[in-house]
Amino acid sequence: MLGTAMLVAACNASPTNNIAATSQTTNSTTTQTMKFPVTKSDAEWRKALTPEQYRVLREADTERPFTGKYWNTKEPGVYRCAACGEVLFTSDTKFDSGCGWPSFYDLAAEKKVILREDDTLGMHRTEVLCAHCGGHLGHVFDDGPKPTGLRYCINSASLNFEKTNAFSLPSAGDK
Repeated sequence: MLGTAMLVAACNASPTNNIAATSQTTNSTTTQTMKFPVTKSDAEWRKALTPEQYRVLREADTERPFTGKYWNTKEPGVYRCAACGEVLFTSDTKFDSGCGWPSFYDLAAEKKVILREDDTLGMHRTEVLCAHCGGHLGHVFDDGPKPTGLRYCINSASLNFEKTNAFSLPSAGDK
């Protein structure tokens, strides 16, 4: 019960109406009607992903706060979509929001994610999807730090971290 309360409290911030976030949006329809560069059958996704990754990325589940692999990671590097390998976030925009999930105030580059309205669990939020494969990543809120004011609250299970040295982070256009 404490875990459920923490989950709701951590992601119960207001949905974002921030123009910086909406400029990243490439489409607002559901993944069932969207076309993505990477497409696989349900059986192929199940084979490629761990059971937890499948639940999060393909069924829009959420891992429990403070249990994910990357919530407290501080090393320099990039965070890739665990389903397709697309670079989504970099460590230089990661911050400790106290919510128990990896939090970022910006994307690695524009159009890396798709935002859509999410009214599940009795609250209104903005869902974050990978623009390359349609995988559910988490949610974005407008209570983050400057310069964007955004907090991308992302499930560790939807990410793979690639450690780099601080001087060799891939450029925003790299995959």
